[in-house]
Amino acid sequence: MQMMVRTRFAPSPTGIPHIGSTRTALFSFLLAKANKGEFFLRIEDTDQKRLVKGSEEAIDEILKWLDLVPDKKFKQSERIEIYKKHVNELIKTKKAYEKDGAVYIHLPEEREFSWTDAVGNKRISFKGKDVEDFVILKSDGFPTYHLANVVDDHLMEISHVMRGEEWISSTPKHLYLYELFGWDVPVFCHLPVILGNDHTKLSKRHGAKSALDYRDEGYLAEAVNNYTALLGWNPGGDEEIMAMGEMVKKFKLEDINVANPVFDIGKLAWMNGEWIRKLPVSELAKRLDSKKEDLVSLAQSRMTTLRDFEKLTGFFSEKPDVKFSDKEKKVVKVLHLELKNLKIWKAEDILFAFKNVLEKEGVRMKLFYKIFTGSESGLPLPQSLEILGKEETLKRLS
Repeated sequence: MQMMVRTRFAPSPTGIPHIGSTRTALFSFLLAKANKGEFFLRIEDTDQKRLVKGSEEAIDEILKWLDLVPDKKFKQSERIEIYKKHVNELIKTKKAYEKDGAVYIHLPEEREFSWTDAVGNKRISFKGKDVEDFVILKSDGFPTYHLANVVDDHLMEISHVMRGEEWISSTPKHLYLYELFGWDVPVFCHLPVILGNDHTKLSKRHGAKSALDYRDEGYLAEAVNNYTALLGWNPGGDEEIMAMGEMVKKFKLEDINVANPVFDIGKLAWMNGEWIRKLPVSELAKRLDSKKEDLVSLAQSRMTTLRDFEKLTGFFSEKPDVKFSDKEKKVVKVLHLELKNLKIWKAEDILFAFKNVLEKEGVRMKLFYKIFTGSESGLPLPQSLEILGKEETLKRLS
């Protein structure tokens, strides 16, 4: 019988997770769903001193926004008695020892602890003598990450443990705990660390923000998922723009690269623009909270983020405050007269009027942009003024 694939995302609520943690959640979700399995969220809140208020809520919000909906959610602080029971078993059987109110494990120094990591299918080994004794229950009665992690992964029947490669050095401790309890070991998948553009570990100075920051900056959940998935995963082929359903179909552990991916904000911005253009106009208008679909349609191809919409269309709601030279004032009057005489208010007729004024006055199109938008470029002006309407356009020129 084939093993049920069950994964978990196990963040500590000690701050809002940045994009590296979100990738772990996404890969765990994709692996589970690609194998018709289950994806759990486990809040690892046993380090009570480091808890940050609002972090758990932010974790829930990130997963909800990215549509990485867990099949079940657990909180370790609600499972303390379970951990104590397992620690007591180890103490009774003399597999753990007590010191200064805490409980420790000692690895046999002559032993070697090895596993084949699913990322890169590589064999990793540690000698017991190189691993220090470690705490499994602190003096405050709370378990450490090592103990709670192993107990929960076993009891929740987690088949694949996906986490960052910084946890590789802790894995011998976990292997020994599985052995002491007589439990089967899950598949370990240690993901390569994401780097910044200077090839050092991704940090805030490189743009290591949370998914919620990107949301607030106008990025789409589809683009964040799509780009994050490609930070270390290569499904083959040239296709880069993929929806969640397609990624689920294609996701395989063997396609995760061992090399450290480099986070490129420019690539994320490009991908976001691609996703904005993929959305139906009605859906984009909904996300922009705009009732003017004609305006949304006009701006769609020129947007990189949702925030760009306001920059591109701000002049529709408010006449820009622009200072003109005497020569420019004369052009404004001529333009007013030319547009006023139009019998039909359509983009092509407005463009014809523009050409007449440009030729007569010997000016360039960027002056018209300045007159109407306060900038030297923007959305196509004839189409913009058709939407703005003749009455409002003439009013702004008078």
